[in-house]
Amino acid sequence: MFDLVAFSADPMNFLTAGVGVLTFATVVTLTAPFARRDTLDIRLKAVANRREELKRRSRQAIKGGGGLRQRDEGLYKKVVERLQLSRLLEDPKVVDRLAEAGYRGPGPISTFYFFRFVSPFAMAALFAIYLFGIKSFGWSANTRAIAVFMGFGLGFYAPNIFLSNQASKRRTSIVQVFPDALDLLLICVEAGMSIEAALQKVAQEIGANSVELAEELSLLVAELSYLPERRLAYEGMSRRVNYPGVKSVMTAMTQAERYGTPLGNALRVMAKENRDLRMSAAEKKAAALPAQLTVPMILFFLPVLFIVILGPAGIHVQDTLNHSGALKGH
Repeated sequence: MFDLVAFSADPMNFLTAGVGVLTFATVVTLTAPFARRDTLDIRLKAVANRREELKRRSRQAIKGGGGLRQRDEGLYKKVVERLQLSRLLEDPKVVDRLAEAGYRGPGPISTFYFFRFVSPFAMAALFAIYLFGIKSFGWSANTRAIAVFMGFGLGFYAPNIFLSNQASKRRTSIVQVFPDALDLLLICVEAGMSIEAALQKVAQEIGANSVELAEELSLLVAELSYLPERRLAYEGMSRRVNYPGVKSVMTAMTQAERYGTPLGNALRVMAKENRDLRMSAAEKKAAALPAQLTVPMILFFLPVLFIVILGPAGIHVQDTLNHSGALKGH
């Protein structure tokens, strides 16, 4: 029968399990593009449903039937309100950070505060159970207590790290395709389409390359239709993406609508600037690559190279010594 305690007491088992997990993750990463579902239609349908919901609630609000604010009545919300976690763990930028990661509405806010409160205690409990009950590694009680405290700190920052990673992935997906989207938007605008129709058309065309950007453009169209000021819609997309190129384009579109300046010229210039930003980011990564490869080459490449070069010479010297020793024995 499998003994979990005995398995956990040997660190080599964790190393073996880690190698297995990494191998499985590599296989999944390589095969994911072949099994990936097309989520563009699902996300655009969700945005369309959200637009219809805003329209319905707007009519109800006009009739006196309630407001447009979403409500969160889940378990996380009740725990947050009961313990007053929003005041205890107050973060004024949590809404913008959640929006950058693709989470909108009151539900993700309650979920974030809940896990930010629970994860430190859960992580500290796991560290304590393992170090004090399963494997002590020969450490003193004070050292193990410090390790448990470090686990508490790691659990406290884990939700923030998760949000940062999600926002970075989402921003990268948007930035890579944004210059091409601006080119398509320029063509649509110069063809005589309105800005809402042009944005919706670009969202449909660009979704095959970046579902996140298609979702953002569709959401921008919905906000342009229902927010009291169109400027708020452009500023909202700037906050959600949090990228200088997108901010400059949203500012240019706001100024074009306010002062009546030609939008086509601004989009042409902004498309070129965003393409230059994308190229400079690629050049920056390429320039940093040699420094990043130094340590892996020292650890993995050079030892193998020395073995390949010096191995045959060592074997030849060993054979020579053995042969000379055998001659002396005779």
